[in-house]
Amino acid sequence: MRVSVQINRGIESLFGTRDENIRVLENGLRIRTRLLDNALEIEGDEPSVHRAESILEDYAYLTQQGQTFSNGDLNSYLRVLMADSEASLRGLVESGRSRNFGKKLIAPKTANQRRYLDAIERKDLVFGIGPAGTGKTYLAVAMGVSALVSKRVSRIILTRPAVEAGERLGFLPGTLQQKVDPYLRPLYDALYDMLELDKVERFLEKGIIEVAPIAFMRGRTLNDSFIILDEAQNSTPEQMKMVLTRQGFNSKMVVTGDVTQIDLPSGKHSGLLHAVEVLGKVDGLGFVYFDETDVVRHPLVQKIVKAYERYDEAVGRNRQLTLRWSEAERSGNGREETAPGTANAVLEATSAAPPPVDVTGR
Repeated sequence: MRVSVQINRGIESLFGTRDENIRVLENGLRIRTRLLDNALEIEGDEPSVHRAESILEDYAYLTQQGQTFSNGDLNSYLRVLMADSEASLRGLVESGRSRNFGKKLIAPKTANQRRYLDAIERKDLVFGIGPAGTGKTYLAVAMGVSALVSKRVSRIILTRPAVEAGERLGFLPGTLQQKVDPYLRPLYDALYDMLELDKVERFLEKGIIEVAPIAFMRGRTLNDSFIILDEAQNSTPEQMKMVLTRQGFNSKMVVTGDVTQIDLPSGKHSGLLHAVEVLGKVDGLGFVYFDETDVVRHPLVQKIVKAYERYDEAVGRNRQLTLRWSEAERSGNGREETAPGTANAVLEATSAAPPPVDVTGR
């Protein structure tokens, strides 16, 4: 199939330095392109050509509206579009513009943050998974406040597991709400950053905004709500299923978590990891994965996250080698026919094995 899309301006930024942008489009969709005066001819399979045509029409529309693209930004957009067949260039660009969230004017700072906001706009259930400082919770709260202020929902429900981060805090004084509030402090911080203090207090008092531990969600049906489950890696599979099934009509839910910081007791499985495995192929859900390049805290945080990732990968490989060596030793001791040096041979073979597959799919 072959079609032509009119491109009246912005051809240079569309192609990019050394045509790197157009190559992302060609390689991602397995199409061929050819420049004809002020049009771009696309040739390939029908679904791929239609997808490319839609992207280029969005590009032409946006440039006509005065949108300018830097080479790096457009390249990031195109890579997101190649990874997510449901995303649109217009949607990504519009989600990337500064928007008013309560008293804050916020613009996503990375391609994954733009993709995250676009997914929350388009889907009713979105998982945001990645390391600390990537804006998972902050942007989810911002979208919740925006939906509340614009009256698209009537309340915000913020919840997270009340799990201690490797500490035993012992008895906490006060009412039940005062006991659990310290665990929910990050959610309050985001709220106070978005809305005036007196408005937050008024909304909390009237139940328009509710901040509660995950145990308080059982038995409820949350209609006309924006629900955020934060620190989901510290929920159990049973808790995760319970929360996900609370969602009612005209409601959105965002689940955030960092699978590298699981604080559950030994022997307990993470509900977030379980949900990714169970729901990974369910239509209508959105999964957005962040990495260290999305960290928007102090520059050192990016380096710290990356250093821990490298360390965990190295420890995982060494542990795998040790287990295989032990198995080979047991096999050699238990069978007379096993050739001498089998354990060493296995150790040498596994040391040349490729690194483990990235479970995030990125």
